[in-house]
Amino acid sequence: MFIRIEPSSSVPIYRQMIDQIRYQVAAGVLREGDKVPSVRELALKLAVNQNTILKVYNELCRENIFRIERGDGTYVAGGRQDMPARERQELVAGPLREAAVMAIQLGVSAEEAAEILKTEYGQILSQKQSQSKEQSDV
Repeated sequence: MFIRIEPSSSVPIYRQMIDQIRYQVAAGVLREGDKVPSVRELALKLAVNQNTILKVYNELCRENIFRIERGDGTYVAGGRQDMPARERQELVAGPLREAAVMAIQLGVSAEEAAEILKTEYGQILSQKQSQSKEQSDV
């Protein structure tokens, strides 16, 4: 499970986490039956308060995305919750629209903004891949 917290975001940390987990389930990255890290593990890994992780897990359980098996752990409950391509594109378009407005206001050209996006995308993908490699080496 790859989660990237943006501390400077106006979106609360627990909401960032819930959204990212939902997207991973919708994309099939997290599959039914996958065990997710314990509250303690994830809190340490992300440097987030355990109560925040607990709030996320409880909310995802209420939404039937996660299920808790007492004494065994937390698992992805539902199968892939398909999200149509159009809906995925709309979700991505919102923050990109905000970034475009900011770029225009700061005088950053479309080419420069595209290069920034490409760089950020590459760095985050690299983080995700190295995290996946670390987890598979364990």
